[in-house]
Amino acid sequence: MDFSLILVLASLVTGLVWLLDKLVLKKRRAANRFQDKKPGLLVEYSNSFFPVLALVLVLRSFLFEPFQIPSGSMLPTLKIGDFILVNKFSYGVRLPVVNKRIIEVDNPSPGDVVVFRYPLDERLNYIKRVIGVAGDKISYTNSQLVINGQPVGRQLLEKNPVESPKEELWQETLADASYSVYNYLQPTFNFPEITVPEGYYFVMGDNRDHSNDSRFWCQGQPHNETGCLIIPGYVNDRGAPLVMGFVPEENLVGRAFAVWMHWPKLLSLPKFGDLRTIE
Repeated sequence: MDFSLILVLASLVTGLVWLLDKLVLKKRRAANRFQDKKPGLLVEYSNSFFPVLALVLVLRSFLFEPFQIPSGSMLPTLKIGDFILVNKFSYGVRLPVVNKRIIEVDNPSPGDVVVFRYPLDERLNYIKRVIGVAGDKISYTNSQLVINGQPVGRQLLEKNPVESPKEELWQETLADASYSVYNYLQPTFNFPEITVPEGYYFVMGDNRDHSNDSRFWCQGQPHNETGCLIIPGYVNDRGAPLVMGFVPEENLVGRAFAVWMHWPKLLSLPKFGDLRTIE
């Protein structure tokens, strides 16, 4: 079950009992001089837990939420075991569970690192970098991104880095963001110019050849899945149509902005010495 739903239900139940006690039960206990004035177990627990649950609900739903990085799709920016903080109000205030935006604040920009509900299974949260927003025209050839006719700035930092042999480490600059990416020495996947539809975002992992992102998650899927769109006039070498995936606006969770802990294995000790902002 979704943790957000559990938290909302727990806050609602304990809150109702707490309110009932404040308005009715407490007065009845005070008025009856012959009965034990101590509240029952449910009331006592609700009075203790409701303020804590309500505070956690507000913080987690509207301000900040922690996430753990489970895969290497965002290397070298984010490592497996990194614990990150996500700003929940950067892209608008949303109701918990249903994720409906009720107050508009801002929208993702190219280069932002965002957490979102995976369009093909909304029980899962994904983290990727925004490459294109609505109306952007994007192509990818020989590991070079081109957006609206302009090549994204790239500078080779290292070949065969120790952390990822047989790959290249590049510094990439997209809009106001400057970050590192990994690419295979030999490019593995190209796509022609596509246009990001209204209300959607195109995302990629920084570990470009090891990331299930907008390029891949719709391949082999029915094109009527949420965010899966056939690119007209293009087929691969097997004759299959190119189906690209986009993140719907309503699936956004928030903007990842900081790493606060690294804990790669359960039996290892957590490390707090690598605090950093996410570029």
